Amino acid sequence: MDLPRAFNAAQWFVDRHVDEGRDGRLAIIHAGGTLTYGDVCVGVNRCGNMLRRLGVAMEQRVILLLPDGPEFVYAFWGALKLGAVPVPTNTLLKPRDYEYILNDSRAAVVIADEPHAATVDELRPRLPHLTHLVVAGRPAPGQLAYDELVCAESAELASAPTTRDDVAFWQYTSGTTGTPKAAVHLQHDMFVCCEGFGRHVLEIGPEDRTFSVAKLFFAYGLGNALYFPFHVAASTVLYPGRPEPAKVFETITRERPTLFYAVPTAYAAMLQVPDAERLYDLRSVRLCSSAGEPLPKAIYERWLERFGLEILDGIGSTEMCHTFIANRRGQVRPGSSGTVVPGYEAKLVDDAGREVPVGEVGNLMVKGDSACSCYWNQHERTRQTIEGEWVRTGDKYTRDADGYFWYAGRSDDMIKAGGMWVSPAEVEGALTGHPAVVEAGVVGAEDKDELVKPFAFIVLASGHAPSPALEAELKAFVKQRLAPYKYPRWIVFVEELPKTATGKIQRFKLRERAKEMRQY
Repeated sequence: MDLPRAFNAAQWFVDRHVDEGRDGRLAIIHAGGTLTYGDVCVGVNRCGNMLRRLGVAMEQRVILLLPDGPEFVYAFWGALKLGAVPVPTNTLLKPRDYEYILNDSRAAVVIADEPHAATVDELRPRLPHLTHLVVAGRPAPGQLAYDELVCAESAELASAPTTRDDVAFWQYTSGTTGTPKAAVHLQHDMFVCCEGFGRHVLEIGPEDRTFSVAKLFFAYGLGNALYFPFHVAASTVLYPGRPEPAKVFETITRERPTLFYAVPTAYAAMLQVPDAERLYDLRSVRLCSSAGEPLPKAIYERWLERFGLEILDGIGSTEMCHTFIANRRGQVRPGSSGTVVPGYEAKLVDDAGREVPVGEVGNLMVKGDSACSCYWNQHERTRQTIEGEWVRTGDKYTRDADGYFWYAGRSDDMIKAGGMWVSPAEVEGALTGHPAVVEAGVVGAEDKDELVKPFAFIVLASGHAPSPALEAELKAFVKQRLAPYKYPRWIVFVEELPKTATGKIQRFKLRERAKEMRQY
């Protein structure tokens, strides 16, 4: 990938299509209608000019607190084109998280929708760096109206003279085990992801239409719904609402995407919709993708049986920008994360840094040119994660003789039972193979002898009720499929599992609850 030294990502992903005569191609389908690449270019330029008028200069951060829609796209590429640094921010966080992110980033400008603008306004006395709050909607006193500002700006904007190694954007990690960390990504990183995962796994082309349940603020969603389609002048469906299963099915039926992306939780929820294969039309979809958490084999098989579509599971991270290990079309091994994506290298090492043999559990390390340069203002945490060219993912995996990677849990989630490692993901996969189980979350808990054993929290499918008989049945079901020491000694039925805003199970909360219950 021989990018020139002078490179601006917004010029590549937006302006290039207009310069090469693709300005009339469909770019975005959204609640308000459709936009061509020419429309997007005008919106990007006006937003960039607005930011410059507000005093935003190269390398200064701009916080985006927006739902998926045109304003997000304009603000993201507009800031990049200006040489500024857009920071797509999770719209499901708590006020204390926004206070931390705004002060940590030192952003002077926030672009937000009305609800989030109100939240930021309440925090303003504690935000010394914030000077302008721009609202996509009706502004309150002290706020600026996005529409009014951009309408007054020129539709022309020259790209800032950035290089391929200049900072492009930040993304904060979810911060489930501490304060969020901002992964600093460079101008070339998105291009690398497009040439690796986009070209070789998605096989995306200009005739594709993408639809992602994962939102644009999420590293997975940003690639899915924005820079992968914009790399090849394809189109994207942007849906700002909650991804309720019926609404997702309706959107697929109406907008006819060819590429559909979701997280395992969303696939599980969609499988609960009665008669979905009869009520909705998924014939336009040629490929389904999953990431965020390991996709259980049972969900893959149910989806394939009902809709005739493979789901390509993979693993990526905020630090790596997107997916670096994935299954391929026609070569899926259900339950695995797949094989290394071209452009990346991966290895499994023990705690001393030595590579482990095939079939043994090791710590996953990955290398690729889309890796973040550092965590902003977090020297020690950067050193703990980035070791030379290698990034420590914090995941434990095994690799089989054919190069397929099999998830074994997070480094701090593995359970040592009877002196042997137990993968929570493996036990969860066995449990979700039972027709009564929608989701399972497994953690380690101490018994009366202070020995750690698997403890399972179960979300039941509709039509099934908790009972001692069902609990016994599930334990026996796991024993039939896994080594006896791996079965859950305790099972608790719950309405839902605690999750991050990006759909990952918060196992530390399950561990706390298991300890409090003390059902030993």
